[in-house]
Amino acid sequence: MIMTLTTDQMVLGVLSGALIGFTLGLIGSGAGILAVPLLVYLVGIKNIHVAVGTTAAVVTVNALTNCYMHARCGHVRWRAILFFSMAGVLGALIGAHLGKMVNGQDLLFLFGLLMLWIAYQMWHNRAKVPAVSSHTDSRRVSAALGAGLGVGALSGFFGVGGGFLIVPSLVWANRLSIVDAIGSSLAAITVFAGTSSASYAVSGLVNWWLVLLLLIGGVVSGYFGSALADYLGKNKRSTLNSVFVVVIGVVGVYIVWRQVHLLHV
Repeated sequence: MIMTLTTDQMVLGVLSGALIGFTLGLIGSGAGILAVPLLVYLVGIKNIHVAVGTTAAVVTVNALTNCYMHARCGHVRWRAILFFSMAGVLGALIGAHLGKMVNGQDLLFLFGLLMLWIAYQMWHNRAKVPAVSSHTDSRRVSAALGAGLGVGALSGFFGVGGGFLIVPSLVWANRLSIVDAIGSSLAAITVFAGTSSASYAVSGLVNWWLVLLLLIGGVVSGYFGSALADYLGKNKRSTLNSVFVVVIGVVGVYIVWRQVHLLHV
């Protein structure tokens, strides 16, 4: 799907892409949780499902690029993510099918509530986040399969990579450190978002011109986000965890507030 964009929308698209790419590289999330509201509220995309489908396509490419950068720093745990991703593909297909059946505004409101719940859980359990990744993650097959199926379904439903769900899932189910969970989540995000974007593309709900603009802004900025994550993961782990929680919490509050406000206008 191609739609005409104004000059302002094009510039805002590139700037939005830069913010999305940097955040994804830094906390292994943010592409989806930022892209959907940015496309709707800032760029001005009226069709929520097109915003969701376009986001999924952008997330796929950005996640793949940032995964490579994190892997070079040794922050991708391939065993932990294998079974997680396998189950997640099935979940993403189911979730994408269901998401297209839900009213766009309702979808955005549920999205915000889910983000707030995840932010609360990560903050409440911050003392339980391991400093060093466990080496027994290959034995947690059942936990990885269950978490992968659930996260994949939510990823497909909301059209996002699901990093804000994958990171805490890997921390709790596979006992990974926050920086390794972030790096590993990018591998799963690539698979989940790719599956979701394919589903939306088949339905004609991806704006490919806007995808290009977002990627122009996001690929380079993702490098700097990944470099900062590597530094914080080695020197200030608690800060990295706090950044993750704050970003998700702030965006979640804004989405819920905006949707409630629209109901009373």
